[in-house]
Amino acid sequence: MSQSTTGRLPSQERLISLDFFRGITMFLLIAEWTILFSAMADPSLKGTIIYFIGEQFHHHPWHGMRFWDLIQPFFMFIVGVAIPLSVKNRTERGDSSSMIRNHAIKRAIILFLLGWALYCIGPGYITFRFQNVLAQLGITYIIAFLLMRRSWKTQFLISLAILLSVELLYRIFPVAGFNEPFTPAKNFGAWFDLMISGELSGGHWVSFNAFPTAAHTIWGVITGQFLMSARPDKKKLLTLVIAGLAGVIAGFLLDYATPIIKRISTSSFVIYSGGWTLLALAFSYWLIDIKKYRNWTKFFVIVGVNPLFIYLFAHVGGADLIHSVVKPFTLGIFSWAGQITAEILTGFTVWFCLWYITYWMYKHKIFIKI
Repeated sequence: MSQSTTGRLPSQERLISLDFFRGITMFLLIAEWTILFSAMADPSLKGTIIYFIGEQFHHHPWHGMRFWDLIQPFFMFIVGVAIPLSVKNRTERGDSSSMIRNHAIKRAIILFLLGWALYCIGPGYITFRFQNVLAQLGITYIIAFLLMRRSWKTQFLISLAILLSVELLYRIFPVAGFNEPFTPAKNFGAWFDLMISGELSGGHWVSFNAFPTAAHTIWGVITGQFLMSARPDKKKLLTLVIAGLAGVIAGFLLDYATPIIKRISTSSFVIYSGGWTLLALAFSYWLIDIKKYRNWTKFFVIVGVNPLFIYLFAHVGGADLIHSVVKPFTLGIFSWAGQITAEILTGFTVWFCLWYITYWMYKHKIFIKI
């Protein structure tokens, strides 16, 4: 973003920090389908820095938070930031409000259906599960979009109302066996999944998470609108940092009353992770859009311009296919270093191959969007 005396974002330019933030989030997300982090968290490495890093790239089993628990909040928030920027661009191209609204509804439905379909492809039969990023984004996206025209205060208050409503629902849900709000498989979210799919999900994830985590996308919209304003860049940066710190502190303190649990997206988790998300964007904004350190960001931006494709490709077996091709060579070449080291290097190789696919598409100007 070029510097101006007012800090206004010119219509023809982009928030490079947002492209970078999206790209690095997607780059990390696709690593989930390599064996890298599983190999790094091998029990034989316990007590080493490699094991610690590998553990941080796995979700916390229940009460608490690891780095990997931030990836979905990052993505939900990033999509929110992009909504007002996208709407502004479409408006300037001459699209009417109804055209933009209809496109948003269509996009939300497609995202939701794609997320649902991924759960059917794996087992090979129809099942009604909606815990993944795409399915949940289909809900959070349309909620945030429909609220976008309201003032930022109204949007923020509605997001808090959603969190409070979900909190109360978990705490006062009266069905026996599912009235323990913060106990795995015995809470409202588990009951909800049992009603819509007839089964509980592995790992105690719940589909109802789409509603509390809608706050992340709403906060993203508010942030996007704020960054589009004519306020000076330093004012924007300071506000992001203050809001981020407030979220981290508030979420941490709330943990004493409502435990921070990613797997059911408790209110404390949403607020705590939302604070870290704002701080991550603030750092990106300072480094890339204010200090202008941009040359190195292209590696990640390349992934961010095709997020839907690479997510689906990795999820439906693309990563497994690459792994099956790469594994004989990496294990053969690096067998002298030991099994775990060879598997870690295999994971890195598969990860690079996934990145290279997005690079090839970028180079040939192939962009998959809905």
